[in-house]
Amino acid sequence: MDADEVVSQMESLRHEDRDWRGGRVFSLVYTAGDDVADLLSRASGLYTAENALNTLVFPSLGWMQHDIVTITTGLLGGDALPEDERSGVRGYLTSGGTESLLQATRTARDWGRSIRGIDQPNMVLATSAHAAFDKGAHWFDVEARRVPVGPDGAADVDAMAEAMDDRTVLVVGSAPSYPQGVIDPIPQLGALAGERGVLCHVDACLGGFILPFLVTLGHITKPWDLSVPGVTSISADLHKYGYASKGVSVILYRNAELGRLQPFVTSNWLGGLYGSPAMAGTRPAGPIAAGWAVLHYLGEDGYLRLAAATHQAATAIKSCIDSTPGLVLRGKPDATVFAFGGQDGPGGIDTFALGEALADRGGWFFDRQSPPDSLHATVHAGHERIADELCADMVAVAGELRASGARATDRSTTYGTV
Repeated sequence: MDADEVVSQMESLRHEDRDWRGGRVFSLVYTAGDDVADLLSRASGLYTAENALNTLVFPSLGWMQHDIVTITTGLLGGDALPEDERSGVRGYLTSGGTESLLQATRTARDWGRSIRGIDQPNMVLATSAHAAFDKGAHWFDVEARRVPVGPDGAADVDAMAEAMDDRTVLVVGSAPSYPQGVIDPIPQLGALAGERGVLCHVDACLGGFILPFLVTLGHITKPWDLSVPGVTSISADLHKYGYASKGVSVILYRNAELGRLQPFVTSNWLGGLYGSPAMAGTRPAGPIAAGWAVLHYLGEDGYLRLAAATHQAATAIKSCIDSTPGLVLRGKPDATVFAFGGQDGPGGIDTFALGEALADRGGWFFDRQSPPDSLHATVHAGHERIADELCADMVAVAGELRASGARATDRSTTYGTV
């Protein structure tokens, strides 16, 4: 096949993919406009062959990684630490939120072994914490003790304290949680971890690159970042609300001693000294280049503009849900991620039938969740222009479903696939 034929076939393969460019998808993809998309393509294209495994060969990649970590440290509260602590913050790039949470889990396990002599560690986390922590528990032999959330969807600190014991190495909080967009009570979780002498990781993979700007805009007042006492590590995905290409995430550690536990280094083979800060050896350079490029292209003003547009769109959609009979928000979402569905009782609506009707009517795509049955919306800046259209469709299909009482026969809630 010649090059044009290859590309033509790839284009035809995409005909069933969801229309994220038109703002119809509320999951997995974040768009900040055609100018940003063009920049990401150009930046990635400069680094299609380079390998971030060895920054002595490609020092530009080492410099860009350091710059991304430095910028992220400032955004996630590192600059607010006392001067003697600020210089101790260490960070690394990973392939995404899942790897950042895997690293947080493994680092806590190794810390428990080396500092506390714990051979069978556990971590305590809410049922709203990301599924990647269960992957980390499975891979690194750490018991995951999940505790139900409160009525508002936030972590129950008292219940988490009750679940801890002498083998606990890590307490987890989310900022915000993926399922319902709730910022956990991070100061209380940090205080709990400090009181028990264990680590506390804040999963800000979803919110790390929008919450700082929502704070500046006055929309968020809850403390959540590395400046909170007791928080020992935090993660944020640049490829989410940082609007970078997939996949690049950042994990930060409060001090150098803890940060030194993440990299793997060995000379126990015939190939010389091998060092790797992440799970992978060979690492694609394109996402690093694109991440660095978008940070410097958008800058603080650009991210403030995008955060304001995202907040406006999310507020409009949430207001529509609140005002539409039969629909209800799940929990008390703090930011621009939330779950919604049908209200129980007379006049209620089947949640999954609502999702199917929205897909049929306007091509809208929302992930399904359970329990409880919910549709999940990750709102980004690209949704500002279509919020009114979505609301009109939502009101229309809700009315139809209230009248018909239709229920979906497909009750599946698949998010990730194998």
